[in-house]
Amino acid sequence: MTVHWCGTGLSAIPGLRRLIEAGHSVKVWNRTLEKAKDAVGDLPAEIETFDLDALTAALGQGDVIVSMLPGDWHVPLAKAAIAKGAHFVSSSYIAPEMRALDAAAQSAGSALVNEVGLDPGIDHLMAHWLVADYRASAAYAPSNAISFLSYCGGVPKHANAFRYKFSWSPLGVLKALQSPSVSIRDFSELRVARPWDALRTYSAPLPVPETFEVYPNRDSLPFMAEYHFDPAWPVREFVRGTLRLNGWAEAWGDLFQEIEGLHGAEGMARLKALSDQLWEENAYAEGEPDRVVLCVALEAEREGVPAYHKTYVLDAHGDARGSAMARLVSMPVSYAVEAILAHEIHAGVTAAPSDPRLVIRWLHEIEHLAQHMLVVDHLD
Repeated sequence: MTVHWCGTGLSAIPGLRRLIEAGHSVKVWNRTLEKAKDAVGDLPAEIETFDLDALTAALGQGDVIVSMLPGDWHVPLAKAAIAKGAHFVSSSYIAPEMRALDAAAQSAGSALVNEVGLDPGIDHLMAHWLVADYRASAAYAPSNAISFLSYCGGVPKHANAFRYKFSWSPLGVLKALQSPSVSIRDFSELRVARPWDALRTYSAPLPVPETFEVYPNRDSLPFMAEYHFDPAWPVREFVRGTLRLNGWAEAWGDLFQEIEGLHGAEGMARLKALSDQLWEENAYAEGEPDRVVLCVALEAEREGVPAYHKTYVLDAHGDARGSAMARLVSMPVSYAVEAILAHEIHAGVTAAPSDPRLVIRWLHEIEHLAQHMLVVDHLD
């Protein structure tokens, strides 16, 4: 079986190299051959100029397509996989158009695995572990009030005045700031038009306690079912959100005001101009270390008293292996490829697995990617 890896941007390289070095048959497809050769030219892998028709023609039954390309390419590549009885992996959120391929994928025996990067990805694994651990604990009771939070952020290891740095084009970050969010707070839905309207302070249980600014993003509510919450559980809080360094909101205040007023074609043009400016002023320098902090917590209260409260926490930074963000996004992608090849993931459209065997195995592997990763029991 051949792994057809599409895209050799920054976030792709560690996982791609891992698969090649492990001896898998890998064909790399990239728009720019020279960039692909710079990334993996020292390893035994075929390198081709990316073209959907050429890739489809080269695709065999049981092969795996990995898309580390922009989101617009995911569905066309997944459809190509279905047509050939092959499989598909991406680190991106499952779009409605991808979800709609589920029945066709099952009929073709194609596993279309998404959300297996960092966020979404590693956060899902941590959530599955916590929910399973809670259900198996003596503290479990269907009437307990549940609070769940998941905050993740890529931040500079060495803080700058802007309180942020970019690993790739800032346009995605700017678009996300224009998006509304839905979460649960105090047993009620919290709908927020702009992230900064729901900004809070969060104390992360790191070896040296540290506070961050956090805010909800996207629609958190569908993930209650994804994480196997019982529909009858009373949920006090449920939020999946973004984590930023303290002082971030103040540093970005003028930018927030401008973003809020941008709409239509003119607004998009201005966003792109802002993106170019931010990239020029706040991109990581060559060899400058980044940092990733991820905290996923589950708390259950019985009659107002905590009965269960654990946080899965990860803190990683760039080192001799390169960018923390790159390895935490792409290495889980490579685990998903191997799981598909080993027939450990069923056909259809899925996110990061909840199978306890895969969850535990992947989390054990991910421990080696971070400088600090453990489960904190707040009631010990």
